[in-house]
Amino acid sequence: MNDNTMSIPHLIMNASTVVQLVMLLLLVGSILSWVVIFQRSIALRRAKQEYNHFEEAFWSGVDLNELYREIPVDDPRHGAEHIFQSGFREFNRLMPKTRDAGTILEGVQRSMRVAWSREEDRLTQHLVFLATVASASPYIGLFGTVWGIMGSFQALSLTQQATLATVAPWIAEALIATAMGLFAAIPAVIFYNRLSNASSRLLGKYEDFAEEFHAILHRNLQGRDGKQSES
Repeated sequence: MNDNTMSIPHLIMNASTVVQLVMLLLLVGSILSWVVIFQRSIALRRAKQEYNHFEEAFWSGVDLNELYREIPVDDPRHGAEHIFQSGFREFNRLMPKTRDAGTILEGVQRSMRVAWSREEDRLTQHLVFLATVASASPYIGLFGTVWGIMGSFQALSLTQQATLATVAPWIAEALIATAMGLFAAIPAVIFYNRLSNASSRLLGKYEDFAEEFHAILHRNLQGRDGKQSES
C-alpha cells in the first residue's frame, strides 16, 4: 500500500462527497467558534475593566449628580454605568412628579432591571452558537463516520477477496470525520463553560451594584422626607 494514499490530505481529497461535506461543515463550525471565543473573551475582559473603573469612581465619594452629568448622553454606556445611568435618569424624572418614595424607587428598579436585561443579552451574545457547536459537532462527525463505514462495507461487497487495502481508506476517512467532530466540539465546550461562568459572575456584580444603588437612593429619599416633616 502506498504511504501517500494514506496521508490525511490525500484521504480528505479522495473522500466521498458526503464525508467531504461533513468535514467542511465541521471546519466552518470550528473556525466560527474560535472567532466567537476570541471576540467574547475580549469583550468580557473589556467589560470587567469598565466595571472596575466605574465602581472605583462611584465609591470615591463623588456626588451622584456630578457623576451622572459626566456620562455623555449621546454615547451608549455599558455595564454598571448603563445601569446607573438608567436608574438615575428615572430617579430625576420621577422626583418632580411625585412625593411617594415607593413609586420613585419602583420606577428606578424597573429601569435598572431593563438595563440589566440588556447587559445580559450583550454579555451572552453568540454563546448559544458555541453551545450548538459543542453539542452538535460530535454527532455530525459520527454521521461522517457511519457513512465511511458504510462505504467500506460496500467496497467489501464488490471484491471477491477482502483485504486491508480495500477498506483502509474508507475507515481512515471515517475516523478523520470523528476526529474533526471532536476537534470542533472540545474547544467549544471548554470555552462555552468558561465564558458563561465569567458572564454570570459579571452579571452578578451588576445585580449587586443595582441593589446597592437602590439602597442609596432609598436612604436619600428617607432623608428628604425626614427634612420635609421637620419643616
